[in-house]
Amino acid sequence: MNSAESFAELPVKPKPGIRRFHQARWDEPIIFEQSQPGRRGIAVPEPGAPKVELPDTVRRASRPALPELSQLHVLRHYLRLSQENLGVDLNIDVGQGTCTMKYSPKVNDTFMADIADLHPEQPVESAQGVLEIYHRLELMLAEISGMARVSLQPGSGSAAIYANIAMIRAYHEANGEGHRDQVITTMFSHPSNAACAKTAGYEIITLMPDAEGYPDIEALRAAVGPRTAALMITNPEDTGIFNPRIAEFVELVHSVGGLACYDQANANGILGITRAADAGFDLGHFNLHKTFSTPHACGGPAAGACGVSEKLIPFLPGPVVDFDGSGYVLTTPEKSIGKIRPGLGVTPNIVRAYAWIMSLGAEGLRTVAETAVLNNNYLMHKILQIPGASAPWDKRRVEQVRYSWQELSEETGVHSEEIGVRAADFGVHYWTSHHPYVVPEPFTLEPTESYSKEDLDEYAAILAHVADEARRDPAFVKGAPYNSTVHKIDMTPLDDPKQWAPTWRAYVRKHLS
Repeated sequence: MNSAESFAELPVKPKPGIRRFHQARWDEPIIFEQSQPGRRGIAVPEPGAPKVELPDTVRRASRPALPELSQLHVLRHYLRLSQENLGVDLNIDVGQGTCTMKYSPKVNDTFMADIADLHPEQPVESAQGVLEIYHRLELMLAEISGMARVSLQPGSGSAAIYANIAMIRAYHEANGEGHRDQVITTMFSHPSNAACAKTAGYEIITLMPDAEGYPDIEALRAAVGPRTAALMITNPEDTGIFNPRIAEFVELVHSVGGLACYDQANANGILGITRAADAGFDLGHFNLHKTFSTPHACGGPAAGACGVSEKLIPFLPGPVVDFDGSGYVLTTPEKSIGKIRPGLGVTPNIVRAYAWIMSLGAEGLRTVAETAVLNNNYLMHKILQIPGASAPWDKRRVEQVRYSWQELSEETGVHSEEIGVRAADFGVHYWTSHHPYVVPEPFTLEPTESYSKEDLDEYAAILAHVADEARRDPAFVKGAPYNSTVHKIDMTPLDDPKQWAPTWRAYVRKHLS
């Protein structure tokens, strides 16, 4: 559908409440392609500091090959790209399941101006204000999780998971049990748990769901043993189902000397209701860019927070911030696994998370969870009224649901990915699920507390409309997108490392030369 067409010309005319959408589409080259020698956007001043003689080992042999453009062309380039994006500030983002997309109050961004001039290596005496924020946020997250101590050093959720597995290894080695080489996780826990443990050299045992949709406790009972290093589990899982026997899972792992690690990335629906410590967990992490409203920013910058019980404090990544009675100081635990990233942490997001928690207080955090759960179950009620949509395991969910279009797909031949691309023509986001597709033809929706009833009604109406189109004209849905800049991806090269190009220069070298 082009910009001149009307909704009336579609295979199915949308019901009132679905707004028109047509995204700007620019044939915009990569900025390196637009570079012209001698062009510049600013006049770079001469350095005012004394010239420093650097050893040849740290000097570049040639100038960096940076793009050269005028200021106007730089503005045009990035503004055009911005018009081809969608996000929580522009559209209803409940389709970004498992990512907890929520509104980040813009007032929190204004605080960044106060820390913009801070340097990670400046003396602590001159950074007491921001260190106080770190210290207070560590204490808040410890209270929210029930853990004894928190480190804000990891730069993302996955980095925090890797820090957790590094602490697990260090703990067992310190206790003469370095032979423990197995990590147990579940099919619907975040894949980063298995990936980080595998990267660290552990054998992974994955528990599949039982008939009720819970991780199979009998499979866990059979898996634990003298080689068990840890259970790494997300709860509620990415199905939105909370495991009511989670304390029993932890006890089983403890009975063989293993540690229990709580991936709390899905904590948005349990704030103030239950805590990691309540189930006996030894360590875990939060994703500040999920639960605590710091921006995802297209996948980053993120921020992770590792929390541990008393016995694991010596192994925390450092530095952590302490108050010595007169000021804030940086300390490194005695058996620390070391740094997970340069610097102290992702300071802009630490400040944003601190501001968000302070603005809500304890009662507000619980209200966040209650509203998120209400929104999710309301949307589930709406989605399950759409013919062809279903949700495995007939039970209420916490903060998200992994749905299935299996019935619709078998009837029409239209797949979940194709429904998602067509939904983008209405300006909304949509996600299927992690692979493998244990739930057939999946789509995962997570409405947080940020969304209104009207937002949820509109999103459900869009999916109902696309499902109706799929029944009446499957080829039309398969031909999408028409109004959006998204496109279908040929997945074949993803399985061939020789074709991977992580940088523009690698792409030119591999595919254009």
